[in-house]
Amino acid sequence: MAGPGGGPSRRSHTKSRKGCKTCKRRHIRCDETFPQCRNCTKHQVRCDYMDSPSAAAEESPRVPQTANLLWTPEIEKSVEIWRHTGECPFPDLNIYPQAHWHLFSKTDLRLVYHLASICSDVQHTRTSKLTLWTDRLPKFLSTAASHPFVMHAILSFSAAHLAWVAQSSVTRNLAFNHAAVALKGLHEAIGTFSKGNSDAVLAASILLSWQSTDWRGWASLMMGLNTITSAMQPWKDESLYADYILEHSYAPFQAFNSPGFQLTPEARREHLTILQNVQASLERILPYLASYDQESRWIEQLKGYIERVQCSNAAQTPEEQFGQLYALRKWLFWVPVSLLSSRKGDIYVLLVLAHFYATALALEPIFGTIGTNFCANMALSPLDEIIRIVNTVQQTQSYSINTQTTALMVEFPRETANNFRARREWKRQQVEMQAIAQSPYGLDTLNLDLNNHIAEYGYTQSLSPAFAPSPLHLNSPTNILHSSDPRSPYLEVPGSAIESQFASGGGGGSVYSTPITSPLGSPAAPPPGFGSHEESVFGTYGMSMYPSTSGFVAPTTIWT
Repeated sequence: MAGPGGGPSRRSHTKSRKGCKTCKRRHIRCDETFPQCRNCTKHQVRCDYMDSPSAAAEESPRVPQTANLLWTPEIEKSVEIWRHTGECPFPDLNIYPQAHWHLFSKTDLRLVYHLASICSDVQHTRTSKLTLWTDRLPKFLSTAASHPFVMHAILSFSAAHLAWVAQSSVTRNLAFNHAAVALKGLHEAIGTFSKGNSDAVLAASILLSWQSTDWRGWASLMMGLNTITSAMQPWKDESLYADYILEHSYAPFQAFNSPGFQLTPEARREHLTILQNVQASLERILPYLASYDQESRWIEQLKGYIERVQCSNAAQTPEEQFGQLYALRKWLFWVPVSLLSSRKGDIYVLLVLAHFYATALALEPIFGTIGTNFCANMALSPLDEIIRIVNTVQQTQSYSINTQTTALMVEFPRETANNFRARREWKRQQVEMQAIAQSPYGLDTLNLDLNNHIAEYGYTQSLSPAFAPSPLHLNSPTNILHSSDPRSPYLEVPGSAIESQFASGGGGGSVYSTPITSPLGSPAAPPPGFGSHEESVFGTYGMSMYPSTSGFVAPTTIWT
């Protein structure tokens, strides 16, 4: 049929009218796949198309809307009792005040249960100070009892971890939802910042910064943390997070607006020397881990990461540094939990963890713009604790072969910690000596940044250390049991036979998955009153074997 004016016929209009906002903003056609369109999946962003219940029922009625939260019969029973009685099954965590747990959904309680069980497990073995986050979670839960947006940040952190283990896109979307609500609540709380809500603002900022996988979001949150801790100085001793404020104020803060730099040949040679020293130390401990399958594989993973950094172009801009450091930072969050849960009371585990933390400290000069704030500052405290434990074991136990090996091999981490501490002190003195005029970054500016981030990006970048694709294209040296499509937003997660059973619903028990409940309807409502909470003081490293009573499904193989 001829078109107007006798020209060729006009093609029928096939423009999508129900597409997601991201595709419309980018002027591309949305395929309207539920719960996440292919374009958003490809670009690692959250698709707002899943926010429409009608679209879900109309477009993809056969897609199961269930999150794989690694339920077991024991966990389900414990969560049901918790929901019925309102009594937390982990009284040893000393969470006070308690939230109104009986108002929470079953899914939300499962997410809290997951993190709380991990913290309880490492507390029983007196190893909670050997990770980046388990020692702080009870305080976060105490704060979250009165501030729902902090609870949403916790739920997001837990869902992201479970999604990473279970390779569940629906669980990943659950983490997105909770994180989006947490960010919005943080934005509103900053608008009314005061002494009364300062702890909540600080806690949510920390939790969300841990989950950031995009450079701009993380930098904004870190700038905000610097502003918040500065504003809290007048009442810092009354804060539940006085220790964090002290650590944060001691470490020199470096702005992240550097446009990049040209690496000199001398500096490049120094960086290669650092990488060679790290690699040499990793190679030295491998023969002693011959009978430690999981530990030796993790050291191989770390060794492969160092080799890839050596072969990569030097990261010059802050964003490039963020990309190359990201895989290491993700491991720092999850590897200690995995190893401490699977092999309790073994001193060789300490040796492996010491090298992970020492690597983060050793690489700090190579990633000079963000290395201190992104990895090194967090890694120093658990490394110091490991060194303290090794020193105690040397003094109190017979000088066994294992003790001798550990004492010898921990020298590299010990020297690395001392060097980093000296570099950090030098930087702090330089900052104090240089009176550089800088534009103030106040709460108004922070809130504007967060508002722009919500409006422009919707915090659509994956918030979890589980989902950002490795910029160095790391491959596991072990057999991959869960292979990933090249376009998949997931990293490859090789799992054990037990893990595979949980993920597939096979094995000794079926997997129980519950429908996602909207985080907007989460009953994390603030109860009246807010009390203080003193952090538990843990003793020396427990060398005896402790039975695991937590509901944490400990992975036993390498996570990439």
